[in-house]
Amino acid sequence: MRRREFITLLGGAVAWPLAARAQQGAVRRVGYLAPLAADDPEMRRRFAVFRQELEKLGWAEGRSVHIDVRYAVPISLGPGLAKELVALQPDVILAQGTPMTAALQGETHTVPIVFAAVSDPIASRLCNKLGKARQQSHRAGDV
Repeated sequence: MRRREFITLLGGAVAWPLAARAQQGAVRRVGYLAPLAADDPEMRRRFAVFRQELEKLGWAEGRSVHIDVRYAVPISLGPGLAKELVALQPDVILAQGTPMTAALQGETHTVPIVFAAVSDPIASRLCNKLGKARQQSHRAGDV
């Protein structure tokens, strides 16, 4: 899958929970926790595409959605920034990478977390229900 297609898919995944709970005139809040610097060229591209895709879905920054971005550089800042984002009470949080996703899951069980660039969410225990189903099927010899 090409990067642009991936970002498009990601934008749709983040917008879906917002659309499902949207109210007329309400400004929704999205948190974004990234392991790259704000001035990193790749980060700039990803974030620009993310904004464009949200706009295509009717979510314009400043009008219908507010995006709180935190850049965890160095990556050890992730847990503190995760706590900061959760305190803002966003409607949904986008996490990039296993460390950022794990940090967010340690801070909230109520805010939906959409994650990307996680190599094995089951082994990382980021998807407990899927992990349990997979373990059970292994034990049963179904796989």
